[in-house]
Amino acid sequence: MPPGFSGDGGGNGLSRKDFQSDQDVRWCPGCGDYAILSTVQRVLPELGVDKENVVFISGIGCSGRFPYYMDTYGMHSIHGRAPAFATGLKVSNPALDVWIVTGDGDALSIGGNHLIHALRRNIDTQILLFNNKIYGLTKGQYSPTSELGKVTKSTPYGSVDAPFNPVAVALGADASFVGRTMDRDPKHMKALMKAAHAHAGASFLEIYQNCNIFNDGAFFEFTERDTKSERALFVEDGQPLTYANGTKGLRLDGLSLEAIDLESDRWSVSDCLVYDTSDRQMAHLLGRIFWEDDLPRPFGVLYQEARPTYGDLVHQQLEAVTEKKGAGTLHDLLHSGDTWTID
Repeated sequence: MPPGFSGDGGGNGLSRKDFQSDQDVRWCPGCGDYAILSTVQRVLPELGVDKENVVFISGIGCSGRFPYYMDTYGMHSIHGRAPAFATGLKVSNPALDVWIVTGDGDALSIGGNHLIHALRRNIDTQILLFNNKIYGLTKGQYSPTSELGKVTKSTPYGSVDAPFNPVAVALGADASFVGRTMDRDPKHMKALMKAAHAHAGASFLEIYQNCNIFNDGAFFEFTERDTKSERALFVEDGQPLTYANGTKGLRLDGLSLEAIDLESDRWSVSDCLVYDTSDRQMAHLLGRIFWEDDLPRPFGVLYQEARPTYGDLVHQQLEAVTEKKGAGTLHDLLHSGDTWTID
């Protein structure tokens, strides 16, 4: 089905409805996953991709149900291994538009190794990590992103694990695109999904997702109206880092970030750090804002660089070797090198 064809005779363009499957959505009422699903279904018609080329691959967890609800190709794979399936699929068929849907437990615990290698290899996929800081599907155990001291069914006296900062993990794995958004701001989430899709390479997007049953309000200080402006900083490339409706900003103090009051006589917007999404060191600096209560949490595209994808390099190598040695056959391959016959 080409771009611009609805498939149901309903018009010239694809719509959200074209990407909705006939399956009943079975998340808990009020779950943040609904907002993410809705946003994905709304953004896809605007991406200009062939519907039959779209694939969603998930791991295990509440987010794992995502492919069932999309009227696209998809696979509910095994725990933590969605990046491995996506790698094989994308490399074998580069025309596919491959999305990985995962959660903080799936991607950062059993799947941590697969995630970091997909990022460093720069597999051309969109990786949506639903972070709710809890294992929701298994009824509320602490996850790799739960805060220190988190009391859950599996940690009745409080977690003693230091949590992962997903953005820092992605930057540490040399991801070529790193962003953060939130389920309770669909407009921002949609813009970040479009930016992630436009990037050629592994696009890592952390989404703060509220689990209203087992970890309600985990991110409310960043997402709710009363505190959002003071606690969330929305990054824009080439713009000074300001927040709290422009009354506060961030400046560099040596190699550290400092919050400054722009309503005082001492500072102005010109003192604020101007963000550059292509500056990896700046991204590391901002991405490490995770523990500090006196600094706002950054959202937006935090880092982006252009570099060859894993698939491009594999196919370039195949073409070069084929040109030099010929196409070859499977029989020749199986009978070449250190092989022998057992009588």
